[in-house]
This record gives sequence, C-alpha cells and structure tokens, in this order.
Amino acid sequence: MHAVRLHAFGPAGNLTYEEVPDPAPAPGQVRIAVEAAGVHVLDTVIRAGVTGGPMALPELPTIPGREVAGTVDALGEGTSPDWLRRRVAVHLGMVPGGYASVAVADAAALQPVPDQLGLPAAVAMIGTGRTVMGVLREAEIAPGDTVLVLSAAGGMGALLVQYAKHHGARVIGAAGGEAKTALVRELGADLAVDYTGPDWTDRVREAYGEHPVRHLFDGSGATPGRAALTLLAPGSTRYAYSRPLTEPDGAVENRPGDEAATGSGADSRTGAAPTEAAIAEDLSARGITVRGLDPQRMMAQKRELETESLTLAAKGVLDPLVHTFPMAKAAAAHHALETRATSGKVVLIP
Repeated sequence: MHAVRLHAFGPAGNLTYEEVPDPAPAPGQVRIAVEAAGVHVLDTVIRAGVTGGPMALPELPTIPGREVAGTVDALGEGTSPDWLRRRVAVHLGMVPGGYASVAVADAAALQPVPDQLGLPAAVAMIGTGRTVMGVLREAEIAPGDTVLVLSAAGGMGALLVQYAKHHGARVIGAAGGEAKTALVRELGADLAVDYTGPDWTDRVREAYGEHPVRHLFDGSGATPGRAALTLLAPGSTRYAYSRPLTEPDGAVENRPGDEAATGSGADSRTGAAPTEAAIAEDLSARGITVRGLDPQRMMAQKRELETESLTLAAKGVLDPLVHTFPMAKAAAAHHALETRATSGKVVLIP
C-alpha cells in the first residue's frame, strides 16, 4: 500500500509519501480500503513534535491520521462477516495510521455509512461532526435566537451555521477574508462579516443592535474572540472550543487575519489584551455563561455523537464543507491548514 509517513518531527515538508507493507487485521478487527482520510489540526501539532498536548508523541516513523472512511475488504479472526464489503467510517482513537490507502480498525468502533452519504463527507462527520454534536449538547438554540459563529468557514463553523439556521435562528457568520465570507453567505448565514476588518463588530451592531448575540460559538479565540464578547447580550452563552482568548496575536505561526481585527476589549490606555481573570470577571458581571468541551463526557458519548452526526448528514440537515487534497500531497494539506488557507474539513484522497 501507499502511505504518508513521518520520520522526524518538524515542518510539513517532513511528511513523505511511500510504499509500505499492507497491515493485517488482528482478531476483532477489519481492514479498510481507505477512500477518504481526515486531517485534524492535532495532526499538525503532533507532526511538529509539540509536547504537552492531549496525545503523547508517537514512536517514529509513524503514519499520521485518525479518521478514515472506505470499504471493508478483509476481516480479522472472529470478526462478523456482516462487515465485509460495507462502507464504513471510523475514528481510530489514540492509534494513528489513517493517511494510507489501507488501514485497520476495531470492528466495535466502525460506523456504517448511509448509501446517500459520500465517503469524504462521512470522514468529516466522524470526527469534526462528532465534536460539533458534543458542543451542541450544551446549547439550546430556539427559533429567533441570534447566533454568532466565528471561523464560520471552517469544518466546525460551517456545520454550526447550518444547524442554527435549521433550528430557526438568525445566524451571523464571521470568517477571515472575502472568499471565506462569501462562502459563509452561501451556507445560509443572515449576515456574513470579515473579522479581519477593523469594523466587523460595528457591522453587526448596525444590523441587529448593540448586544444582539444570544449564542457565541468561538472557534477562533484571540482577537476575534475578544471582539465578539462585546456583542453578547446579558444572560447569553459563549461556547469555547478554540485557543485561549488571552493568547497574544501572532503567537501561532502563520495565522493570517487575527492581527487585523480590532475592537477586542483591549485596555484602551496600554493596548494590552485583557487577562483571563479580567475576562472572566467581566463575563460573570454580565451574566454570561462560558461552556467548553468536556473530554470525558465526549468520550462517554462518542458512539452516540458519531451516529447523530452521520444521520444528520445523511438527511441533508448538515452538509459538511470538504477541502480535498491527494494523499500524496499531505504535506501541502498540512501547510494549507496551518496557514488557514482551507475552508471546511481537510480530507486526503488516496
């Protein structure tokens, strides 16, 4: 088979496309002829060799990737024959191996893919969609609520825009750059704004009032996230699943757009970003609730969230944005993801 391998931690260029032996499924496992492999931002962090994250660094060489979709073509001992030749999607969990034309997975982790759902969309829903479902478990979006989605052209953001519109909310989608803003508008947002501009919060106020936002889905953090706090109504909720609001602008390499946004709630005398404590104190005084992802709860509900995600996609309620790259171009996919040059979920096609 062909696979993308990492022999040394470092830049995206360290990913190489090679021919390696096919894996054999162990008892209770299946082998999947991969037709789509998801790329997650965590993959780029691990590839760079960053320690202290949610996953330990793997032994090298390694085949990255933990999300795949394809057709089962071989069974391990004791695995039900019902899986053979079925279209499936699976999150491999803590075990890498997804950036390959063939992958093995535990049969117990497989999710059947409905006939009407394409495999690139399925791989987007098995990971990114599952996380979106987890975020939404904490949300009670009612018809007429005003929802603001940051990074609305990203994999999660695009799904959140669609979900909120489906539930009758008024949706504001904020993204970086004219092309992504146009895409957010196509997704159905009532107002699409470019948060790299200095006046994006003013555009929201002009359209809907001083503090119109009831639900803020923050997939951006830093300057756009701080600016968005000024739009929250008393008693509203911020759903946080991004980097910290207090992270200095430009601290993450190649994040174009963050440094251009203003109205961040910085100290008007010093220009410094507020501290986490100051932000928390301000939000508490305004009766604003902050909810983040609970990893333990997410793992406990993993199967349920995956099934819900795939079902909503099969019904057409959610239509994931997918940005595909040939698997041989995995290095380019990583670079594009790190520089925010992608829209939607990044998927490798063997």
